[in-house]
Amino acid sequence: MPKAIRIHAPGGPDVLHWEEVEVGEPGPGQLRLRQEVAGLNFIDVYHRKGQYPQPMPFIPGVEGAGIIEAVGEGVTHVAPGDRVAYGGPAGGYAEERLIDADRVVKLPDSISSEQAAGMMLQGMTAQMLVRSVFPIAKGDIILIHAAAGGVGLILTQWAAAIGATVIGTVSTEEKAELARAHGCAHPIIHKRQDFVAEVKRLTDGEKLPVVYDSVGRDTFLRSLDCLRPRGLMVSFGQSSGIVEPLAINLLGQKGSLYLTRPTLYHYIDRRAQLEQCAAELFAMVADGKVKIEVQQRFPLSEAAEAHRALEARETTGSTVLTI
Repeated sequence: MPKAIRIHAPGGPDVLHWEEVEVGEPGPGQLRLRQEVAGLNFIDVYHRKGQYPQPMPFIPGVEGAGIIEAVGEGVTHVAPGDRVAYGGPAGGYAEERLIDADRVVKLPDSISSEQAAGMMLQGMTAQMLVRSVFPIAKGDIILIHAAAGGVGLILTQWAAAIGATVIGTVSTEEKAELARAHGCAHPIIHKRQDFVAEVKRLTDGEKLPVVYDSVGRDTFLRSLDCLRPRGLMVSFGQSSGIVEPLAINLLGQKGSLYLTRPTLYHYIDRRAQLEQCAAELFAMVADGKVKIEVQQRFPLSEAAEAHRALEARETTGSTVLTI
C-alpha cells in the first residue's frame, strides 16, 4: 500500500505523520499519479498550522510531478505513461495520488520531474506576478522581498530577463550573492540595511511603481513607503506572520496607493489559462532565462525536517521532497 504524509490536527512539524493510505481508482475526470517528486512551499506551512483551514485528516502539498498510472472516464488530453506536473490541489505529499486531470500539464522532455516539482507553483506564481498582476516593462525598477527564496529567485530572474532593475531583500551575505547571480542588481541585507532608505537612495527619491512582498508582517507597512504615488503593493505571502488589519485611508495618505492580494488559483482556474501560464514558464526555463535552483532535497518521509528548515529561513531557491 502506498504511503503519504497526513495531518490529523493543526500544529507544528510534528503533526506530519508518515502513513499508509488507500488511493483507489480514478473517477470520471480524474487520474491516478505515481509521484516522483513533490515540491515544498510556504503554503504547506499555512495549511499545516491551520491558517488556511483544511478538512481533517488531509495530505498537504500543492506541487508535484510524476507518471500517470490510470485515467478515469472522459479524460482524453493525457494518458497512462505520460509525464505530468501540477501546481494547485493539495495532496502532493504522497507516493501516489488522485487528481483532477484538468489540473495537470504534460511535461516537455527538456524539463525533469525534479525541476517541475521545484517550479510549478512557484514559477506559475512568478508568471502571474510579472505578466498579469503588474505587467513589468523594460526599465522598471522594482522591489522583491525574499529575493533568494523559492518564488523570489524565479521572480528575480524573470523580471531581469524582461529588462527590469531588481532591488531585492535577503537575510544573509550568502543569499545576497545568490540573488545577485540570478539577476538582482541591488541585494539589500535587511538585518543591517534599511531597505526603505536604500530604495530612496537607489531611485534618487523617486521610489517604485511596485513592491512584491511574500514576507508579510515584518515588511508590509514599510514597503508602502517604498512606493511612488499610485504605486502597487503586491502582498502574496506571509512567511513572517499575518499582516495586521489596515485602515484603508493609509493608502491615500501614502500616495493614493493600490493594494492587491493575488492568489494563483484565481489566475489559472480555467484550463486555457493554466496551459498558457505553464507554457510560458516552460519556455523561460528552456531558453535559459530562468534557471530552477533546487537547493535542498529531503526524503518525503522526512517532510517535518523540511518544514523546520523552511520556517527557520535556512533554505534558498526551491526545495523538493524525493519519493
